[in-house]
Amino acid sequence: MNQDKVVVIRTRLGEIVLETDPSAAPLTSKNFLKLAEEGFYNQTTFHRVIPDFMIQGGDPNSKSSDRSLHGRGDPGYTIPAEIKKPNLRGSVATARLGDQVNPKKESSGSQFFINVKDNSFLDGQYTVFGKVIKGMDVVDKIVAVRRDRNDNPLERVEMTVTLVEKSEISGNA
Repeated sequence: MNQDKVVVIRTRLGEIVLETDPSAAPLTSKNFLKLAEEGFYNQTTFHRVIPDFMIQGGDPNSKSSDRSLHGRGDPGYTIPAEIKKPNLRGSVATARLGDQVNPKKESSGSQFFINVKDNSFLDGQYTVFGKVIKGMDVVDKIVAVRRDRNDNPLERVEMTVTLVEKSEISGNA
């Protein structure tokens, strides 16, 4: 994949632009860009939003109206852990199953989260593979939406994800 590409996530609340970090997480970055390019994330939602913590998306099950399935899906594989970077505001990391069933801390093949504040308690636990370079105001809008008791937004926050040349993006986060 070309490092001159960035990921644009379009939602009803605005656009978020992500840059991957293949030097810190080469396998995770390559997988995320591949899924974005294939359209895997289109019509998935940010299915888990927790104020003062993070927003999570990338679950293919979130295309379904059955909220009980949201957060349980994946593309059928995991990615080896590439845990190196801290969980700072705007950093993008992979979700994963807990240590009791996943002692190697392998990453979800598709689910990811964006930290809305510095979450140092997550350091050493999750693969951080990128950062928001534009649109943190949109992330802040998403984390503030009304949600149910499972932290799933009451109104779907669907995404359309594309790759664009980095040179096409003006400004930054």
